[in-house]
Amino acid sequence: MMWDRTIGRVAFTNCDPLYHGLSEKWRILPAPPSWLSGHVVRRDCLMAPIPSADFAKYNDQLKLVGELGIVSLGHVGSVLLFGDRPPDHMRDIAFPTDSSTSKRLLRWYLGEQGLDPRCIDLGPDLKSMLQQCDGALLIGDRALRAASEYPSLVQLDLGAEWTRTTGLPMVFGIFAAHRSADEEIIVEARTELVANYRSFLRDQSRREEVVRLAAGKIGLTPDRMDQYFLSEVSNLLDEESVEGLSRFLVDVCGMEPNVVSGCIHSVAP
Repeated sequence: MMWDRTIGRVAFTNCDPLYHGLSEKWRILPAPPSWLSGHVVRRDCLMAPIPSADFAKYNDQLKLVGELGIVSLGHVGSVLLFGDRPPDHMRDIAFPTDSSTSKRLLRWYLGEQGLDPRCIDLGPDLKSMLQQCDGALLIGDRALRAASEYPSLVQLDLGAEWTRTTGLPMVFGIFAAHRSADEEIIVEARTELVANYRSFLRDQSRREEVVRLAAGKIGLTPDRMDQYFLSEVSNLLDEESVEGLSRFLVDVCGMEPNVVSGCIHSVAP
């Protein structure tokens, strides 16, 4: 079957260290985060990084793939609320159509602050979003680029807000596979992706190449891109990240604690 050698990937730079130089035995299916969930459910691919919020939605059909994720280390730099006024003065906020987790997280933040602005789904373009609303949520490369171009419009980093409130990392994306997927092939793919990431962390020349290519792709300086990979986003799930994921799935997504515990602890290390 073609899908059992196809690995989905988020079409953002936050996964570049995992996929750079991946062996040619794997086919890659790039897509926006929220699209990848449907691809995994339909078995268009073996596994993919999907929004954590979508795992809560489809957990009866999916299984977690251990070790891998898209993790915020405090300030994430790529999940940002923009506007010319603070959140408590925003009457309406534009939500991007390519995200799930960030929208749930922003709604959680607004609720924690006792705020209830009107929320509208729009295409992820900052200028058009802010023409229609006081605030605009952007994720991924668009957020990184917009923050570089319009730093005065950044009102909130959602990764930083989650960590400030909970003391835990924010896991924006997890790797998931369909429950029917072959476990041996999942382990094979996961092992190669983890090895790629660890090589990125250890090998300076590989790191510089990934940073240079990523920076060129979205128009940022290599220094800014290196900072992003070094101190803002990680692709490995450690114990603290798993705790943050559990907290998000229960407190924000409404999953039952026993269900979350069963999902996470059934994942092979």
